[in-house]
Parts: sequence; structure tokens; C-alpha cells
Amino acid sequence: MHLPIYQVDAFTDKLFGGNPAAVCPMATWLPDATMQAIAAENNLAETAFFVAEGDDYALRWFTPTVEVDLCGHATLASAHVVFEFLAPQRQSVRFHTLKAGTLAVSRQAGMLLMDFPARPASPCAPAAGLLEALGGVPREVLRARDHLVVYDSAAEIAALKPDLTALADVDCWAAIVTAPGEDGVDFVSRFFAPAQGVAEDPVTGSAHATLVPYWAKRLGKRMLTARQLSRRGGLLQCALNGERVDIGGQAVTYLVGQIEL
Repeated sequence: MHLPIYQVDAFTDKLFGGNPAAVCPMATWLPDATMQAIAAENNLAETAFFVAEGDDYALRWFTPTVEVDLCGHATLASAHVVFEFLAPQRQSVRFHTLKAGTLAVSRQAGMLLMDFPARPASPCAPAAGLLEALGGVPREVLRARDHLVVYDSAAEIAALKPDLTALADVDCWAAIVTAPGEDGVDFVSRFFAPAQGVAEDPVTGSAHATLVPYWAKRLGKRMLTARQLSRRGGLLQCALNGERVDIGGQAVTYLVGQIEL
């Protein structure tokens, strides 16, 4: 059988920027083991698979090693595929997920805007070995699903060189590091999840479900501009709406092809 595949750079307006995701629209679900094998073969941070459900879609995401409960950039990439290739007349799309509920994405002013559940973090003691693996001198540690480790400056975030082997052994799903931004950016971040098959994610939409509530409270503002300081980099426009978070960005098609199974 032939399965269509798209590769999309998310949270960027230029090729080779942002976060690449593979997207596979399907008529029916493949076995989980097959989808996991495809994600491993793609070797990207995430591969998204979706199946039509009436006017909506059911959506799932896989890293090269595990299925995840929420992924931002691959949701943005999936919406881009719907809008650009499958249903160009549409202005919005809804994805039904296994654990994150319904995620809506709309086209607004040249940007794709995602409506995600907020995942606010609470102060916690750092997991054993976490701070040693990350390095630097953080000012506080919080936790939602991921550990949120807060530093004092963007320069500190950019300079971090985590021990990824040690971090993979820490009892945490993933580590978000963050600090105040500069030059018109409200905050910056990086994201590490080596235990989930993602050493450093270029741009992490799901992390902003935790970052936005933290920075909205700390800065006293609802609308925020964020930059992820990976090598590829990415820019996100965000807003806190009660228990929901708006996460917006652009996307660019890199590849259109087919998988032979």
C-alpha cells in the first residue's frame, strides 16, 4: 500500500527553520507498531497521523520511540497539510486526540493559531540529578508534566550544554528551560527530552502550554511573544485564555511524497 507523507517546518516562515514534523493522513488507522516504526524511520521529533472523522480528524503523534499525549508543532504541521492540500477552502479544523481533548486550529492574519489546554506548573523539588545534568544556576524549578527550570537570562539559556546521557536517566518526562526574553521577546526557552527519543526539540508547541501560564502570571500580561533558542530556532505568538492557551505560528512545506508499505 501507499501512504502519503508530508514534511513541514513548523513555527517558521522559511525552509530549514523551525521544527520539522512528518504528517501522514490515512483513511483508517494502521497498527500502532507500524505507526511507531514509521516514526522511527522518519527519525524526526514527531510524526503525526490523522484519520477523518466527519468534518474533523482524529490525531495521534509519535516520537521515534514513543507515542506522546500532546504535540504542538506536529499539530500545526497537520493543520498546514489540511489547509494547503486536503481542504484549502477551510479556515479552521478540529483534531480529536486521545488524551489532550479537542484541539482547534484556525487561519488568522497569515498565521495558524492553535487552541490548547493550559498546563500550569507548580513549584517542586528538582528530580534527582536534573540540575546537574542541565548545568547553570537556575532560580526556581516547577513541574507540570515536564519540569520547568527557570534561569535569569536568555544568555544563560543559550549557553546551556546539558549532559543528555545523564538527563535521560533523570526521573522526568522532559525538561523545559526558560528565562526572560529580550529585543521584543517576552521569554525564551529550550526543550530536552532524551528519554523520549528527542535530545533537543527545535520548537516545542506543547511546552508553551506550561510556559505561557508561568510567564503570563510573572509578567502580568496575557499576550506574549516567545522564542525557542535551538539551533534552528522558532518564534511563537501566544495568549493565555483562562484554562486554554493560544499558540500561533507559521509553517512551510518541505516535502511531499509517499511511503510504500
